[in-house]
Amino acid sequence: MFLPPLLKPGDKIAIVSPSGAVLPERVDGAVRAFEKWGFVPVLGEHCKQECKTYGVISHSAPWQDRLSDLNQALHDPEVRAILCSRGGYGAVHLLEYLDLDYIASHPKWIVGFSDISALHAAWHRAGVMSIHSPMAKHLTLHDIDDEINQINYNIMTRGEFPSYRVLPHPHNRCGTATATITGGNLAVLMSLLATPFNMIKPGNIIFIEDVAEQVYQVQRLLYHLRLAGILPNLAGLIVGQFTKHRGEETTAMVDMIADMVAPYGYPVAFNFPIGHIPRNVPIVEGATATLDVTPTATKLSFAW
Repeated sequence: MFLPPLLKPGDKIAIVSPSGAVLPERVDGAVRAFEKWGFVPVLGEHCKQECKTYGVISHSAPWQDRLSDLNQALHDPEVRAILCSRGGYGAVHLLEYLDLDYIASHPKWIVGFSDISALHAAWHRAGVMSIHSPMAKHLTLHDIDDEINQINYNIMTRGEFPSYRVLPHPHNRCGTATATITGGNLAVLMSLLATPFNMIKPGNIIFIEDVAEQVYQVQRLLYHLRLAGILPNLAGLIVGQFTKHRGEETTAMVDMIADMVAPYGYPVAFNFPIGHIPRNVPIVEGATATLDVTPTATKLSFAW
């Protein structure tokens, strides 16, 4: 996996909207944050727009325009990183048109989560690390010295990867694994299974999260992974946050996932701070990670 070149003051960071429409003030907030760090923000031409496909599906712009903005950022030699403004839906429209060889030979950080998991899959296919992380909303609502913003800054400017320590969970399974870490939004990643962009692979440490998916829907996805021979052969599993449920549904979700992985021997960590939550910690996709689950804590660290 390639580590994109580190950023320095004066470098350009592009802000694009490859999926859903974003509130313009959140783009403006991200611009202010980058300027405080000494970077030069460059806005995609269509990043503040909004359109609907079939009259009901909200995007920032037609897919051709979203692709144009992303390609402009990729091919501008002065742009050193790309922030996706928000998730939503639509990044999958762009995958088949991306020049993976160019991404591999001109690696740049791409930052985002949720629907942006599809673009992380493209970067992974190209052999380039990326950052699964909050986007423009977090940069707008929090100052640049906020924990999450500072972690991203340290990754992109110093190559300083984070390490995390999380309280134990009753469903955790203890053990240690060192392997490539990949993951993201479960529904998005499952839609890429059996394609060249599949990131859920045997032998990896996988992290998963989702929003507004019912328990039976997530169980169906996990059964797909089981029957495909992937779920039994992971190196480790990190269960992030499955949000927008009532309390009993959240408990049922965690119980169901624990039952689905009960037959296997790899370490499993529950309640990790990844997902549609205020403290959504950055994960370096494609890095080598060590997951250490003990009775007293879950620890996750990265290396390259």
